[in-house]
Amino acid sequence: MCGSRERSEECSISDDTVFNGNPGVGLVKTAHMEFSTHVRERRWTTIAGYGLFVALMVAGYYYNITFVQLGLIDLGTRLVGMSETAVSMWMAALALVTLVVAAVTGITMDRRGWSTDLRTKFQLLFGVVCVQFVLTLVAPMVRTVPGFGAWIVLASIGLGVGFPVSFSLAIDLVPVPDRGYVAAAITAIAYFLANAIPLSWSVDVFSRLMVAAMAPGIVALAVLSFANLDRLDSLLDALGTQHETYGRGRFCYDDLIRTRSLAFAVPVVLMFGVFFIDSLGFLRIIDTPSLLLSSWQSPEISTRLFIAVAHVVGAVMAGVIYANYSLSRIFLWTFALFALTHVMYTSDLRLAAVFPSIAGDGTSPLNPALYAIAVSFYTTLNFALWPDLSTPETIGTHSAIGIGVAGWLATFSSTALALYFQAADLTLLSHLNVVQALSLLLLFGLAVGLYVNRMIELARENGGASA
Repeated sequence: MCGSRERSEECSISDDTVFNGNPGVGLVKTAHMEFSTHVRERRWTTIAGYGLFVALMVAGYYYNITFVQLGLIDLGTRLVGMSETAVSMWMAALALVTLVVAAVTGITMDRRGWSTDLRTKFQLLFGVVCVQFVLTLVAPMVRTVPGFGAWIVLASIGLGVGFPVSFSLAIDLVPVPDRGYVAAAITAIAYFLANAIPLSWSVDVFSRLMVAAMAPGIVALAVLSFANLDRLDSLLDALGTQHETYGRGRFCYDDLIRTRSLAFAVPVVLMFGVFFIDSLGFLRIIDTPSLLLSSWQSPEISTRLFIAVAHVVGAVMAGVIYANYSLSRIFLWTFALFALTHVMYTSDLRLAAVFPSIAGDGTSPLNPALYAIAVSFYTTLNFALWPDLSTPETIGTHSAIGIGVAGWLATFSSTALALYFQAADLTLLSHLNVVQALSLLLLFGLAVGLYVNRMIELARENGGASA
């Protein structure tokens, strides 16, 4: 199994990533799926680890993309009575506080050794879920701005502690070669449920659903955290030692990836760009009734199922590419998909302006479906990347900074820019034109960077050969 010092070469092929001196366009030579081997050899403990990780991550991500991203907007505007601008500012504050708390949590985990203590991580998650359960239960009762602000701060603390802890479980539960496939499964399940189940984007509806779902989760985490049962203890002991095998990430070479190194900073910057583009575009799309009602909130269940299936297709594609090809390949795919998506959205808007009778009232379902594929691509990458850039000694810090900066800081920045666009009365087409330009710029910039990097490497090789 990949991860030990002796087999680090098999876990991190030197031509596998652009961030270590190669354009990374080749097939990963040692890519194989270990899950089938574990099934054949009946390693039920390891298989249980897969299932446990997928269940925890699906639950957490579903909560984030439904209750946090959509339910809080409804809570602030409809029940508290704030303007959309004020709610967006509070959501930006949530992102910033979450980033700070996550950074503190991740650094503390690594320094105190919690990153390699499975039972401690379950106990931390138990505390987080208990806090979120209470907050989710009382959210529909909030009616004042101070109450909403207090809710945001408490929720930020829970989120900031929760995601570095949950992502660090990958080093205990998921073999390195399978992380792309496992990330794809998490993405596909979470987005399929979020899109296929016809729920109103109301905080009351989300609250009832999440409270019902979180109650058995609290019981399960309590058992994992505190129960003294012989079979459970032996299971956790076995899983708790797997970080010795699975802890060294796929992109960690003989020289470990440090937080201040380019090998870590470049993926963070690229992921920041992906999150920023997605958030900036999606904020305007869901604020446009004609686009929203013809896609994610369509009264036609067939449209929503089409989008849900598109998410699954995108996740499977991303998982296969991540597991078998270089990191640069999936970044290129992601930027290309976002660029194509916004080209299609803006083309439809231009067509509607020139030929309103041909365009009709709604938009093509292909647009949100392609958007869903793009989102699934980078979400799959997000779940797999940070553990693969880490070791057991750095997983807390790397996951906290990676997701905190690339995810939450990007959300804050894009929200602030969206508010500026709204204050400037920027039209829908102009707004999406900006998003389209940014996605094309990132795609072009990455392609040029890969080309230049390859030229430099070839020049060094030729120089060394001639010498």
